[in-house]
Amino acid sequence: MLDLEKLADLDSAALNDAEKYALMQTTSCLDRFTNFFKYSHAENGFYPQSENVEWTTGFWTGQLWLCYELSGDEKFRKAAECQVDSFYKRIIEKIDVEHHDMGFLYSPSCVAAYKLTGNETGRKAALLAADNLVSRFQQKGGFIQAWGPLGAEDNYRLIIDCLLNLPLLFWATEETGDGHYAEIAKKHLETALKLVLRSDDSTYHTYYFDKTTGEPLRGVTAQGNRDGSAWARGQAWGVYGSALAYRYLKNDKSMDVFNRTTGYFLSHLPDDVIPYWDFDFTNPSTEPRDSSALAITICGMLEASRWTNGEKSVLLRQEAGKLFRQLYERCAVTDPQVSDGLLLHGTYARKSKWNTCRNRGVDECNIWGDYYYLEALVRLKKDWDPYW
Repeated sequence: MLDLEKLADLDSAALNDAEKYALMQTTSCLDRFTNFFKYSHAENGFYPQSENVEWTTGFWTGQLWLCYELSGDEKFRKAAECQVDSFYKRIIEKIDVEHHDMGFLYSPSCVAAYKLTGNETGRKAALLAADNLVSRFQQKGGFIQAWGPLGAEDNYRLIIDCLLNLPLLFWATEETGDGHYAEIAKKHLETALKLVLRSDDSTYHTYYFDKTTGEPLRGVTAQGNRDGSAWARGQAWGVYGSALAYRYLKNDKSMDVFNRTTGYFLSHLPDDVIPYWDFDFTNPSTEPRDSSALAITICGMLEASRWTNGEKSVLLRQEAGKLFRQLYERCAVTDPQVSDGLLLHGTYARKSKWNTCRNRGVDECNIWGDYYYLEALVRLKKDWDPYW
């Protein structure tokens, strides 16, 4: 088990080096990835070009906005604003939006654009995305359906990832004064926080409901090793999602879920810090790691440190800094000949004999890992106004 106290503190030299390499890597990608997006994950270290499809493109645009905030360099703003029009086109034409991932797509791209520059196209696109998200709310069960056609029995379920999509709805209420968006987010949170946490403080990835009665049925995995295991990235979504829930709700339940999910995550890290893709695996193991899960968790700890007091706030930030230093030293890309990403050793999906995944982006950079690594860096550098 990892002893956090023995890890070196984050110092300004390491943080500044991390910033330097992140800006360098992102700059090197602008020629190829201004009119295109980065694919969800790298292949042999380098990202293919992608159209604005799937659930991950917002993270690349978000990376550009974060670099703009770090540097003030107009080249990042111009590249990011080029992509905002694509997100508007996507939601207007309903291109690959039959799912719940509107927050992942539109918060770091279009909400960010509006917050940082007053971009009205970004505002319109994000509000349309919020409309799309609330349309997936199921009254029977009280949750936002994650995937597939609405009401489909084989997909009548929520997934833990959706906790990161809900801030889009709270933002929409703040922006328009229409309380319906936040009300849907609150109902989903009440349902999800009650069901996804197990008695040992690990989390379910997905949870099914009876389509007729709305009764909760069972928790299963989609990307974890097995139904009863703790998928590392799912646990990380629980950490960050509950911290964001507390930001909006200021309730004891959200903070309790944050404390429990974070405690489980940290207590199950291996001695060499970077988690395996599922917490079923411990040292020594030949299974791949998922650095993105640690990056997400660090962001959650830094978010929660804003809403706690005294020693706990200081400790959360100190521990997050220690973990970030390890992430930088063990996983950050510092040589553009190795990769055009930011964070090595991520895993998109790993096939096991119990799940239905195919191997995808195994031991590669993935775009959300890059984004959350950079978000953590920004949070550690400045008093940051989140896109979430």
